[in-house]
Amino acid sequence: MMDKTFDPAAVEARIAAVWEAQGAFRAGRADRAGAPPYSIVIPPPNVTGSLHMGHALNNTLQDILCRFERMRGKDVLWQPGMDHAGIATQMVVERQLMERKEPGRRDMGREAFLERVWSWKAESGGSIVAQLKRLGASCDWSRERFTMDEGLSKAVAKVFVELYRQGLIYKDKRLVNWDPKLLTAISDLEVQQVETKGHLWHFNYPLEGETYDPENPATFITVATTRPETMLGDTAVAVHPDHMRLGDFVGRTVVLPLVGRRIPIVGDEYADPEKGTGAVKITPAHDFNDFEVGRRHDLPLINIFDQEARLVLAENPGFLADAPESAMLTATVAALDGMDRAAARKRIVAMMEEGGFCPKIEPYVHTVPHGDRSGVVIEPWLTDQWYVDAKTLAQPALAAVRDGRTQFVPKNWEKTYFEWLENIQPWCVSRQLWWGHQIPAWYSPWGEVYVAESEEEAFALALADGVKRDALTQAEASSLADDPQRLAEMFHRDEDVLDTWFSSALWPFSTMGWPDEADPALARYYPTSVLVTGFDIIFFWVARMMMMGLHFMGEVPFKDIYIHALVRDEKGAKMSKSKGNVIDPLVLIDQYGADALRFTLAAMAAQGRDIKLATSRVEGYRNFATKLWNASRFAEMNGCARVPGFRTDGLSLTLNRWIVGEVARAASDITTALEAYRFNDAANAAYRFTWNVFCDWYLELAKPVLQGADGPGKDETRAAAAWVIDEIAKLLHPFMPFLTEELWAIKGADGEPRDSILALAPWPAYEGVQDDEAEAEIGFVVDLVSEIRSVRAEMNVPAAAQMRLVVVGAGADLRNRLLPWSDTIKRLARMSEIAFATQPPAESAQMAVRGTLVALPLAGVIDVAAERARLAKETAKEEKEVSKVDAKLGNADFIARAPEEVVEENRERKQEALNRIARMKAALERLG
Repeated sequence: MMDKTFDPAAVEARIAAVWEAQGAFRAGRADRAGAPPYSIVIPPPNVTGSLHMGHALNNTLQDILCRFERMRGKDVLWQPGMDHAGIATQMVVERQLMERKEPGRRDMGREAFLERVWSWKAESGGSIVAQLKRLGASCDWSRERFTMDEGLSKAVAKVFVELYRQGLIYKDKRLVNWDPKLLTAISDLEVQQVETKGHLWHFNYPLEGETYDPENPATFITVATTRPETMLGDTAVAVHPDHMRLGDFVGRTVVLPLVGRRIPIVGDEYADPEKGTGAVKITPAHDFNDFEVGRRHDLPLINIFDQEARLVLAENPGFLADAPESAMLTATVAALDGMDRAAARKRIVAMMEEGGFCPKIEPYVHTVPHGDRSGVVIEPWLTDQWYVDAKTLAQPALAAVRDGRTQFVPKNWEKTYFEWLENIQPWCVSRQLWWGHQIPAWYSPWGEVYVAESEEEAFALALADGVKRDALTQAEASSLADDPQRLAEMFHRDEDVLDTWFSSALWPFSTMGWPDEADPALARYYPTSVLVTGFDIIFFWVARMMMMGLHFMGEVPFKDIYIHALVRDEKGAKMSKSKGNVIDPLVLIDQYGADALRFTLAAMAAQGRDIKLATSRVEGYRNFATKLWNASRFAEMNGCARVPGFRTDGLSLTLNRWIVGEVARAASDITTALEAYRFNDAANAAYRFTWNVFCDWYLELAKPVLQGADGPGKDETRAAAAWVIDEIAKLLHPFMPFLTEELWAIKGADGEPRDSILALAPWPAYEGVQDDEAEAEIGFVVDLVSEIRSVRAEMNVPAAAQMRLVVVGAGADLRNRLLPWSDTIKRLARMSEIAFATQPPAESAQMAVRGTLVALPLAGVIDVAAERARLAKETAKEEKEVSKVDAKLGNADFIARAPEEVVEENRERKQEALNRIARMKAALERLG
């Protein structure tokens, strides 16, 4: 006997243990040896991570695909693993050391610190794996990988060395996003743009050859800046060459206040005539846009900050090179050298004001880049780093999408991909951290660098090259080769590690054993079938996997790329801790079960549309699970049980032939939708069939048979109902695996033993089961009752009121079809009688049901005139609401200033009002 209620907390762990014991999710199962492969690599979550709603959506969608294809008989590999998350992990361990009052990273030394990180990973890292299992993720957990494990580290080293030898990795001095707190370069993805209330300072730069007079504009040019502290590194002033007033200044020179450096005025379209003063100071070493201007005009780069963003002036050859010695320069250096950038800003502004060079300061709101982990302002900083020639690697990646070898779903994301790759810059891959893949480069005393996969190989290269360069004699080289300790003292390895995205870029093939050719997984599962990921990492991860896969494997890493949207709060706002609107998926799983959360996310995952998640939706789909459970209990209590050899052909009752056809229709709809990555359509088709067709209609229409006298019809209906419940379990399994696996086990306890657990059962496939006559008969009954209920609600007919149903112009076929169902129709639609007529009665609500006109006489049931007036009044009220919202949405200022979620809320209000208007107008038309 089934329990009264389905308790997810009591079931989920037990079902997960069954899957594990059966090896249900293992790729390469013996029974799938000849099956076509299907593979997905998981976007590796950070080892420090905890399951958030983005993870829940992403992994639910992947799991739906994997369970679906596994049931379709494919050999499925869903490759799991975690990312070592360089900065995040290092910060966690450093914070732990600080909290425990233990020696810091630098006091411990690199080797001891890395041992500590590995210990932390073993003890605390990877809790997200257990959380993904709670969600029901059907990964092949036996193949779990980690970006720092031995195999992947070997792949990383090989890729770096090969790219270096091909000239595609090199060292260069360029601007990077520098975090002066963490003391490392960071990627654009780790930079948050924070809207800040700041100032725009106007500085006068005197023209060379003129006597500076702040009252005479002919003696200076005014620049506007949000960063006064960088002026000491200025090497030009830029104006738009077509600027009517300032264009004539191009080619002249100004004298940089406080320093005395002569710098040119250049013409460049970067200077916006409409912004600020029309002239901008150019600091190529401390601004990304200025760096590009500097390249176009061959300007010097003067780095004025150290790694902690303090001014370096006294011992800075670049700063002093073009600045003539003067009392002014000496005073500037004395006042500012070694000062933190924030303090330097205040001091420089004060000095400019004292010198009469700061005529204006105005409030200014602008975005300022901050490190997402450190929280400090990021400094564009000129430093030596390792770079990948991304432009060269991007060309095959662009071609692969253009010629259709890889396709984006939705297709519009191709544009974003193309824009990024067509304008790609060199990729900075070095990070000033200790946790990560240390760059395999060794430096020699004679100034050369040797890149190799191992220390032994690097030393061998270095010794041979040293002899060639006459830096070593052959005897010295031979002696060193036999003395590893001297070699280690003589050469030093690059201390930097690689950007986490570098190892992640190799994920589709490194996780499958590359470069170890002995691993059969690579040949079987690469390229993968689909990548499921978010739009925010198309450039950082997707594009780079495309580059690396094509370069090293000669094939695209995935055939399809499905880009899902964001999960927002119920009002459409982005979730953030600061707003307090973060919804924890683990809390929802505890409250409603994993199935309810999964189904909610799938049902709302419309292509290209963000999900507005409300707890009430999850509760609603928990109720859906309860509905199916209760329907299964009802069937059990009415003797519905599996019958060995049950066949869907040859059924005698029209109702049973109809439900078989409806199962086939639902299976076809779900299959088609999943094949096209229309997860919401697939989930909604499963929901409609289960709740509406099976629970609300089939079981309701079957009650008289199930609760009537014994006989062949009752036996057939019992067997059919049990069969349908099995098919529902299969169709719902990709979405709600725990509930369905439990139902499968309970229903399989009686009768013929199951061939397998549900996770390995075959996906439903039917041929020739549609019965058009059965669909015409039962479908008419269903549509008729549905229409009557709808009209009763629209017309405010009292719930208890019994009404007459008049069928207009019915032929013999329709009368014969209705006759067996007349009692059911009267019971379900609350009709007192069913009559036939050639014309509809006066004052009746009329409706067309599958081409047949039916009418509900309203005289004596409601006040028809009053109802007409009410509907007209309500329609006018809704039309007024639409006009109000239209006025807002037509206001460009409102669209520009209002938060995105507020604009979207107004659009939804309008659509809801339009839907109500349409219903009320339809009701008015029914009244004639």
